[in-house]
Amino acid sequence: MANIPVKVEKIAYHSPTHSYAILLREQNGDRRLPVIVGAYEAQAIAMAIENVSTPRPMVHDLVGNIIQEIDAQLVSVIISDLKDGVYYANLELESQQYGSHQVDARPSDAIAIALRLSAEIMISETVLDKADVSEKEISRVIKSKDSTGTEPSLTKLESDLNRAISEEEYEIAAQLRDKIKELYSD
Repeated sequence: MANIPVKVEKIAYHSPTHSYAILLREQNGDRRLPVIVGAYEAQAIAMAIENVSTPRPMVHDLVGNIIQEIDAQLVSVIISDLKDGVYYANLELESQQYGSHQVDARPSDAIAIALRLSAEIMISETVLDKADVSEKEISRVIKSKDSTGTEPSLTKLESDLNRAISEEEYEIAAQLRDKIKELYSD
């Protein structure tokens, strides 16, 4: 299965969970993946994006320093799986002395480390297929009935999903996306 390169498009406060959403966007497409992270992880990612240095190394800096000190290279990080609403990631390391290794990591940590070491951020196509918030899905014509028994208009479906995305309500957007997929497959 292919891995798709992505970039951090946005970091936003996610009010329903009092946490933050890191929005990853496909580099050569329009699929997006929201990853919900804590305040510390969001700050670490934002600091990496802005190239902010600290007087002493933070944890993500320390990991990057260790990788560099053992003459290894972080080739990429891959968000590789989605199980029960939890994303899984791997650090892809290469070294002449130690060979190639995959190291399990939380996606938030993997992203922060990748940004510090200028490594590529990837998402498994399977994960992206399961969990993306896609513009294509917004524009699909879905035949369904609402609670009054009438068919919702395409405009209404687009409006609900667009509103959820623009208000950074990624959990609601994901639920709408899942409902649209479910209705579309019927």
